[in-house]
Amino acid sequence: MSLYLKDADSSIDHGIDWSAHLAGQSIVASLWSVAPVEAGGLSVEASAFEGLRTSVRVSGGLIGRLYRLTNRVTLSDGQVDARSVTFRVEEC
Repeated sequence: MSLYLKDADSSIDHGIDWSAHLAGQSIVASLWSVAPVEAGGLSVEASAFEGLRTSVRVSGGLIGRLYRLTNRVTLSDGQVDARSVTFRVEEC
């Protein structure tokens, strides 16, 4: 799991290149989630996907808190996979 720093006032884009994990499959659905869910916490503003890549825009977050951002994808053969990254919110 990777750790990224994020300013509480920023909106940032994050992407995952799934090509090394797909073995000839493609992504047919993508869902992003944040944990923990809390008032003023990190939130998903928008998301998208295409064939081998997913992306998300996140905003907010409480200073000093850690958030796990998880991307769960469904592949063209019906398999489901997930990858997570961690964001630490700081005042930059």
